[in-house]
Amino acid sequence: MARRRIELGAEEETELRRRARAATVSVRDRQRAEIVLLSAAGLSQEQVAARTGLSRAAVNRWVGRFAAQRLNGLADRPGRGRRPWLPSQAVRQVVEQAVTPPPNLGRWSCRTMARAAGISPASVQRLWADNDIKPHLSRTFKLSTDKRFEEKFWDVIGLYLDPPETAIVLCCDEKSQCQALERTQPGLPLGIGHIRTKTHDYVRHGTLTLFAALNYLEGKLIARLAARHRHQEWLAFLKDIDRQTPADLAIHIIADNYATHKHPVVRRWLERHPRFHMHYTPTSSSWMNLVERFFAELTAFISEKSFAATRDLADAIIAFLAAHNQNPRRYLWKAKGEDILRKINAARQALAAQQAQCNAISEAGH
Repeated sequence: MARRRIELGAEEETELRRRARAATVSVRDRQRAEIVLLSAAGLSQEQVAARTGLSRAAVNRWVGRFAAQRLNGLADRPGRGRRPWLPSQAVRQVVEQAVTPPPNLGRWSCRTMARAAGISPASVQRLWADNDIKPHLSRTFKLSTDKRFEEKFWDVIGLYLDPPETAIVLCCDEKSQCQALERTQPGLPLGIGHIRTKTHDYVRHGTLTLFAALNYLEGKLIARLAARHRHQEWLAFLKDIDRQTPADLAIHIIADNYATHKHPVVRRWLERHPRFHMHYTPTSSSWMNLVERFFAELTAFISEKSFAATRDLADAIIAFLAAHNQNPRRYLWKAKGEDILRKINAARQALAAQQAQCNAISEAGH
């Protein structure tokens, strides 16, 4: 039998590769995606069967169904599989009420929902997993209200996606309030049979501010520690950058709209140093600054330790920075700007609809 020739569209290939990699996809769907991808790559039916551990008949069946119906052909036909045994009313309650927290609880859990619906917690868990419902998870967010959002957005994203030649791109920010916390008692180290411990209470020994500039192309950091967080410290940090970078290269700095960065003294200094080019992130959009990714790792490092003085904290931060610069790892920006804006616009529409609904309820109540 002549092998059917499979040609994939861009969206089809993306979806099939997602199914082949996803941990939440069933084994059958993953195997079917692998069959189509391998066939599209030019492998014979025997080779595909050997790779996937299936028979040639199974490979031929799914290739044929994909050729005839595309992605829809990889789904099971109606009526196949085990018949549902859960009451339809309980299934509807588990799925629909999951998004509405109970009045006496912060959120539904598998056990509380199971008691309310009259089914087992395992059944609730399966229903939520099948419908991609995760009441136990939450994310913080804030949509930017900057009137020049898209202009600033593309300005910053452009530096990531198409960095200028013969120039340095630095992601700069301050990590203020780095606390020197000393645990009141020494914790027990990790060992066989018991976990590492630390006391819940601590003594405060002051704070430090870390000024950091992440080199986007190399992954290395230029840093400065200071006791305070003012425009004087920020200007001193800019002077450090000026001294530690080649004088013949332009410097593009990505920073947020903090008033310290735009102080008149700082502006005058920047005017006298034209190789510095400032790129400000939109309001409430610090997630665009990749140095925040490094700060997250530093925070996890600091929170695990105990410091008897700010000097100990400074030494630990300096050692962490030195280790990072000895083996730098770049944080690459891979997301497309169009995809990000599409998600932001969808979030704005959802938020506007939610706000309109709340206003309608409020007006009806009055």
